[in-house]
Amino acid sequence: MDDSFEIPVLFNQKELLFPARLLHQGFTHKIKVDVNGLTIIFEPDEEGNYRAIIDDILLEKANEINISLLKTIAVAIESIVR
Repeated sequence: MDDSFEIPVLFNQKELLFPARLLHQGFTHKIKVDVNGLTIIFEPDEEGNYRAIIDDILLEKANEINISLLKTIAVAIESIVR
């Protein structure tokens, strides 16, 4: 079964599509998203909202990561899941 899909986002008045993949992990899941060449993992928190998980290696590239874009992607994921 292919759990790949695209996340449509409207950001800075541009329509963007981000390739994503659903990862099943026990009783929960994570969503792996390619954000401009960087792999960002989104996971649901206790309230059902999604948060971006950024590992130490990506922190070195933090200048390339737009936090507002990550928040917009998280909201888009929430709208898809609900």
